[in-house]
Amino acid sequence: MKDKFIRNTIVLFVIAFVCIAVPAVLMDLPLGMPLIDAYTAQIITLAGVNAIMAISVNVICGITGQLSLGQAGFQALGAYSVIILTEAGIPLPVSILLGGLIAAFLGFLIGFPTLKLEGDYLAIVTLAFGEIIRVCLINLKSITGGPNGKQFSTIFTTSLDHSAAISYLAVIGSLVVIVVLLQNFLRSTYGRAILAVREDEVAANSNGIGVFRYKMTGFVIASFIAGIGGALYAPFIGFIKPDLASFNNSINDLIFVVLGGMGSITGGILAAFVLTILQEALRFLRDYRLLIYPVVLIFVMLFRPQGLLGTKELSFIKIYDGIPGFFVRLFKKQGGRK
Repeated sequence: MKDKFIRNTIVLFVIAFVCIAVPAVLMDLPLGMPLIDAYTAQIITLAGVNAIMAISVNVICGITGQLSLGQAGFQALGAYSVIILTEAGIPLPVSILLGGLIAAFLGFLIGFPTLKLEGDYLAIVTLAFGEIIRVCLINLKSITGGPNGKQFSTIFTTSLDHSAAISYLAVIGSLVVIVVLLQNFLRSTYGRAILAVREDEVAANSNGIGVFRYKMTGFVIASFIAGIGGALYAPFIGFIKPDLASFNNSINDLIFVVLGGMGSITGGILAAFVLTILQEALRFLRDYRLLIYPVVLIFVMLFRPQGLLGTKELSFIKIYDGIPGFFVRLFKKQGGRK
């Protein structure tokens, strides 16, 4: 029992702490000599936001088994909500959480009429929802700033743009918390019921599982995560426009999931980081990078159609369990050579 606790809790805690704390320290070293400069830190943090959006899409597409093309609309809702709430004097952490809850509530309202549809019909309706959000944000000029967008306050208490380390800690820390909570949820009774609905709705319904109920649960969770992603994006970037809810952004989020693997949380995160960094690495090619980027995706789809990880998850526990065996084999080889 003790060994299992160490393996499942302490090891994961140490890995999460290292992933969060070490880069943050390297971004904010004293004497003005950070090993990770502000530009690199910004790219990593933006990749973290994209990873959160990839998780949101993966929950509804890969885990629940529905096709949604409007997750960028929920992201925009979270982004604008956090700006309006902080302008009203609400602390930033509370505003971020409320931004996610607002997106989840609207997802709950949208889910009732839309989740009775399936396949292409559901995709079209969610696509229309994202466009409705974008048009509303453009026309509500007194609240959202209209097509010119809305600027975030630069006050330290209401902005993540104070230092690279603070932005990184807020975004990557939130990403780790979301992954931990989601993985525990998927291992619960409710999570397994959602997976059962994804695999076979008829079989799940015949076993007493409320199909619509668990579809709604997955949709609301995905909306909440997308709202959190938008609520972190706004104070990090400092300026947002209604185009954040555009169809192109929803497709980009879907690409992360398809490349990483439908149903693989860690696969989507890995793809989000790889593609975000790849876009910046190819920036010197200017417009030609728009050709190389889809070529990479085409090759992945041809030779690895299930995505980088398929439906599997990257498990640090398995890596930890394999370390002793690795050293045993290494010592045996060295002994054999002698």
